[in-house]
Amino acid sequence: MARTARIAALAYGVACYALFFATFLYLIAFLADVAVPVTVDRGGLADDVGRALLVNAALLALFGVQHSAMARPAFKAWWTRFVPPAVERSTYVLASSLVLIVLFWQWRPIDAPVWEIEAPSLRAAVYGVFGLGVGLVLYSTMLIDHFDLFGLRQVVLYFRRRSYSERRFALPSLYRLVRHPLYVGWLITFWAAPTMTAGHFLFALGMSAYILLAIPLEERDLEALHGEPYRAWRERTPRFVPHIRPAAAAPVRAAREA
Repeated sequence: MARTARIAALAYGVACYALFFATFLYLIAFLADVAVPVTVDRGGLADDVGRALLVNAALLALFGVQHSAMARPAFKAWWTRFVPPAVERSTYVLASSLVLIVLFWQWRPIDAPVWEIEAPSLRAAVYGVFGLGVGLVLYSTMLIDHFDLFGLRQVVLYFRRRSYSERRFALPSLYRLVRHPLYVGWLITFWAAPTMTAGHFLFALGMSAYILLAIPLEERDLEALHGEPYRAWRERTPRFVPHIRPAAAAPVRAAREA
């Protein structure tokens, strides 16, 4: 029975990760307005502008509440009374993916232009910046242990009958420059658009607001977890824009962003 539970947890974690990765790829196409039937700019449910604004704002708020609330230690302490700790992170990843799928499904495009870059070379340059943002997101997850962040490490350790513990290491590369390179990548991805419609603008604005509201909560939790080493690193390291001469990193646990 115990082996069956371990196999089930591993299969569940792998399935949640696969769904996350498919959702992530769809999100990139959704924002780039390519290759998928519904994007931030076209193909969604038709509605008048006022109702579209309300529905889209509600979808963004749903994502923000789910993504932030389920990441809080108090929620995790309560949640793991019902969900095995080994699959808690995978369940969080599953919930986040499902909320994004609902957003894709119910999104109302608003095609009124906010700005439009017409020169082909400049459009290509903006798409290049967009790709840079996507790359920065993926690279940042690797720096803070991609497979731990998305729950695979937890289920693999459980399958192998090994206990889970947070990794402890010196802050790697980008984390010596800024505290939130993952969020920098997302901000670039949200805003780098050669054609910015009102619907895309609302999406970028809502997600940016979520990031700015979530950061103080995350940093409070990380300070409670890591103590003085984290506090010292936070005080000398900017959030988004690096100093010209970055401070040297101290050996503390990597700051895992939700």
